[in-house]
Amino acid sequence: MIKDIIEISKLAGEIIRAGFKQNFEIEYKTNSSNLVTEIDKKSEELIINYVKKKYPKHGILAEESGEKELDSEYKWIIDPLDGTTNFAHGLPIFSVSIGVVKGKEIIAGVVYDVISDILYCAEKGSGAYRNGSKISVNKRDDIKTSLLVTGFPYDIKENPLNAVEHFNEFLYNSRAVRRLGSAAIDFCYVASGVFDGFWEVTLQPWDVCAGKLIVEEAGGLVTDFDGNNYEILRNRRDSVASNGLIHNQMIEVLRKNSN
Repeated sequence: MIKDIIEISKLAGEIIRAGFKQNFEIEYKTNSSNLVTEIDKKSEELIINYVKKKYPKHGILAEESGEKELDSEYKWIIDPLDGTTNFAHGLPIFSVSIGVVKGKEIIAGVVYDVISDILYCAEKGSGAYRNGSKISVNKRDDIKTSLLVTGFPYDIKENPLNAVEHFNEFLYNSRAVRRLGSAAIDFCYVASGVFDGFWEVTLQPWDVCAGKLIVEEAGGLVTDFDGNNYEILRNRRDSVASNGLIHNQMIEVLRKNSN
């Protein structure tokens, strides 16, 4: 199955790469900050058709077209273009993210960094890989010397879950904070030791699914803001990913502004 996920991720990446910096239609899903382009839709259509053909009895949850529920213990969680705002503005940081859940457990995940042509993948119990080479989280154990990454939700003006206050606290308590615009890539940078930790509020299953498994298989930890196990298909959407060594320190920072 992982070979199929890799294959369709790269095929979707070809569509995205061909559309980058070209003329394309943009729509707004909820407000002027929440974009969807025709390239998102083309990528998702390609992936869904592939899954339907090769795994016709599997369920699907995709960002743009929603859930296609089938009586199957397997479900594909699809983000056809993670980082749409970057894509629409010509910023080359975006990805294809596909994870597969069996029951409640993520068993496979792929994140394809399209423009950099870097493919991250993991299978449950088999480690995490970047273009075929095994990766692991770093060993930094002090948040004060850590490089962190985050993202903001589309409704940031409403400041859900005190997102702005959390950002400020991490600025004061870490070496630096970055904001790339693709949660899936953020997870993978934690998994490969570039970042020490990542947090974000109101993420959706397709933002988290593949990246969560990749971080965990690289030796890291992913929980909610309270430090509890993060179940991919539940309602709660706050997520913290780290190398594991600074995880409790990140949780303590988040508790300073908890509702």
